Amino acid sequence: MTVSISRLTPKTDHYSELLQDVLHGFTAYHKYLPSKYFYDVRGSELFEKITELPEYYLTRAEIEILERHALHILASVSPDELVELGSGSSRKTLLLLDALHSIGSGNRYVPIEISEDTLSEAADALTDRYNWLEVDGIVGDYVADLPKLRRKGRRLIAFLGSTIGNYVPTLRYALLRSVVEAMEPDDAFVLGVDLIKDEDTMTRAYDDSSGLSADFNKNILHVVNRDLGGDLPIDSFEHVSSFNPISGCMEQSLVAKQKILANIRALDLAVTFMPGERIHTEVSCKFSRDQVADEFRDSGMVLVDWMTDTAGLYGLAVGRPLKTA
Repeated sequence: MTVSISRLTPKTDHYSELLQDVLHGFTAYHKYLPSKYFYDVRGSELFEKITELPEYYLTRAEIEILERHALHILASVSPDELVELGSGSSRKTLLLLDALHSIGSGNRYVPIEISEDTLSEAADALTDRYNWLEVDGIVGDYVADLPKLRRKGRRLIAFLGSTIGNYVPTLRYALLRSVVEAMEPDDAFVLGVDLIKDEDTMTRAYDDSSGLSADFNKNILHVVNRDLGGDLPIDSFEHVSSFNPISGCMEQSLVAKQKILANIRALDLAVTFMPGERIHTEVSCKFSRDQVADEFRDSGMVLVDWMTDTAGLYGLAVGRPLKTA
């Protein structure tokens, strides 16, 4: 087994980036904070707990599909390497790697992750488990760096966890175009998507009865307070999650319960929130098979396989470059 970690994107200054994002977000007409700031250590732990809640069906549904179809997906491609957007040592990644080993076509795993620490931890966990695995980890940006990857034969690119739903349409197109640019005629792409369903089921997945989803959403304010010297009164904001039928997305916000006057010392910024004013924090877009097929086609792929869980809550889509369809 071998492990290598390389960087394709220049290292960014997290603090400077956070400063700029909070300044822009808190001075915008409609206030917002980028959802990537959910995921500090505490936020990541909260999200893992959320995935185990009965209301949060997404992870269980995706695992169900992979348990039934991972071997079929891998056998239909016979890849020499598995490229994953996001570094995974989770059950989902293990199912793909087990299938890769079962068909005997390759032993190379290429995770792409913006966090070097996360990438290293995942690589160590996987090589401890699989003595046959070659891990070539890439610290980089999905859109910018995916087409730059060196290849070792036929590849399957995977983007699981319905993370594509956090991208607005223009960014989804950019990502899918990068996937196409990283593919050769015999390659394939497998994408996890959450499906449009009854509003109550979707809402409960993002606003559970235990309050974990609310804690996760509010964690972004903890990050601002801790890292930028803010005094945002976290309990004065309410977690709100609702479905927008026009965009087809769940939208998460933090809503001021009363007038709030706060300061962000690192920015020398005083910010006011009026009662009912929102800080937009995340979108989680939902899809249909037809929509996925359309977005694949627009980016240069064709949908060649489609699988759902038994309840029809979640889908896995397999695409190939249009020129080979």
